[in-house]
Amino acid sequence: MSETILITGGGGYIGSHAVRLFLEKGYRVVVFDNFQHGFRQVLEQLAPLGELQVVEGDLRQPEDLEKLFTEHKIEGVLHFAALCSVNESTQKPELYLQNNVVGSINLLETMLKHNVRKIIFSSTSAVYNGMTAVMPINESTVPDPLNSYGESKYMIEKAIKLVAQAHEWQYVIFRYFNVCGASSDGLIGDSKHPSVHLMQNAVRGAMGLEPFYYTFQQMPTPDGSPIRDYVDVEDLVRAHFLAYEYLKNGGQSDIFNLGNGRGYSVLEIVRAVEQEFGVTFPKQEAAEKREGENAQAYVDPTKVEKVLGWKMSKTLQQSIQSLKLWYSKRPQGWEY
Repeated sequence: MSETILITGGGGYIGSHAVRLFLEKGYRVVVFDNFQHGFRQVLEQLAPLGELQVVEGDLRQPEDLEKLFTEHKIEGVLHFAALCSVNESTQKPELYLQNNVVGSINLLETMLKHNVRKIIFSSTSAVYNGMTAVMPINESTVPDPLNSYGESKYMIEKAIKLVAQAHEWQYVIFRYFNVCGASSDGLIGDSKHPSVHLMQNAVRGAMGLEPFYYTFQQMPTPDGSPIRDYVDVEDLVRAHFLAYEYLKNGGQSDIFNLGNGRGYSVLEIVRAVEQEFGVTFPKQEAAEKREGENAQAYVDPTKVEKVLGWKMSKTLQQSIQSLKLWYSKRPQGWEY
């Protein structure tokens, strides 16, 4: 009999891809989302794929979580739900402490009460300080967040580890980098516009869907733009599936970096999109630039390849092509 897993933030970009994969793998899925940033439409699209139940609620409300865990026999958790804007976190750190940290602690407390002992946590490369870290970053690099978003995720990581040590939980924490792409068939994808993700915005600019803005500050890199590792969303959620199977089979709790092992600058990504589309699209400088950013951050994926057998399967070009397909089908994405 298949397990029932909870996916927090399942109406969002990454969460919805995880919902799809786990349904296709035969799991029963319960989505918990407050739909401030997630979309009901994508879950309606995925419902025919398997046993899916959608619960609207907020991690900041313990009573919502208690009702959720009382009404559903949950056996494991994939925790995606979070606010994720670096700029916003710099300007409103209290919002990120309340939403990301307090909400996650409420989730951990409710899991404890209902004896749910497996969690896959979606963390971020923002826990690292790319100004001082030797590249590529590996899991032994000491976290030193530059912004409140990264700090909030690192706090949750520490909370999970403390709870796991005290109560014999199993966990996998993924620290990952810029997410890109859509489903290969164009069925689901990123619906925020503008997106918080560079490649999505560049593709929309190339397709003439909306103006493209450079939002980075000048950085001490070869072309002056930030360098990042990019991971396709389908590869990303496949890592979560492999991690959950790993824990089911008795795997040890651990932290993994996810990425392709090399960095691409903002300007390189924009050029790759232009090359794929065969166009040169207009670019503007944003009035408000991103704050609290690393100059560079990319990883050595050796550990996750060795332990989980995960490797990137989609190329940069395939990610761009999947976005073109997704935005061709739904240029404005899902509706709230």
